[in-house]
Amino acid sequence: MPAVPTVRLAKYHGLGNDFLVSIVAAGENAPDDAEHAALARAACDRHRGIGADGLMVCAPSPDSDADLVMRLRNADGSLAEMSGNGIRCFVHAAIDAGMVWPGIVRVRTDGGLRTVVANAPDERGVVQVEVSMGAIELDAIPIPESVRSRLGGRRAVSVNVGNPHLVVEADIASVDLSRFGPDIEEWYLTTELRGINVEVVEHSADGDSLNMAVWERGVGITQACGTGAVATAAAANRWGMSGLRTKVVQPGGEATVVLSGGEATLIGPSQFVCVAEFAWPPPQLGEGA
Repeated sequence: MPAVPTVRLAKYHGLGNDFLVSIVAAGENAPDDAEHAALARAACDRHRGIGADGLMVCAPSPDSDADLVMRLRNADGSLAEMSGNGIRCFVHAAIDAGMVWPGIVRVRTDGGLRTVVANAPDERGVVQVEVSMGAIELDAIPIPESVRSRLGGRRAVSVNVGNPHLVVEADIASVDLSRFGPDIEEWYLTTELRGINVEVVEHSADGDSLNMAVWERGVGITQACGTGAVATAAAANRWGMSGLRTKVVQPGGEATVVLSGGEATLIGPSQFVCVAEFAWPPPQLGEGA
């Protein structure tokens, strides 16, 4: 049997929001946009690939103001400017690959420069990570009447956290997110935003934290969203639902968001899952028949 060409991908998750990471060593060429998009669609497929919400390329930074460069594509191959869970997994993968050490790591993303503080992995392969998420812009994205009419009178605010979000206050159990998310996102697909992330938020039963569910642009319903947690905390703080430090509880677990001076810090874990050799380019069904 001839050798099958493969690409090495590491898998991590942050609160169930899972990512594949391709490490580009110094002197190697990173995949171009077309190959990155195609690889993301193939490798993230949960039936024919490894399965993940997105694929990141990790490369050394060519300039001195950053240590690493992160490029993230969603499972559908679309470009994502930033991911709070993804960047935690990204830095974890870079530590495991020996590209950086635990401590302060500066990462250039398509949403801007981010500073990350990561602990060393524990015996379970878990790393606790703090991410300086940068500036939060409320009301930065228009909410046209065609979108407001779909909200059913619910309170909503748009938030830019390096990527676009629409946060909606609602009883999560009363919302069919598989329909509500794409219905809200539909209008934004025709804009330069290429869609929008939709979060639904409510007070937790004890009133000390926020419950959040998310429809992610380019992916669908996910277990958690780091930038979504930040956007949700910022919206809830405006509405008087939470203070400057709050826990955001999602189906995959909880993250902590700290708001200060119009910026945010996201605190949460990254978990190593596996390293895989993925057949790439994939063989076509029926080849050799």
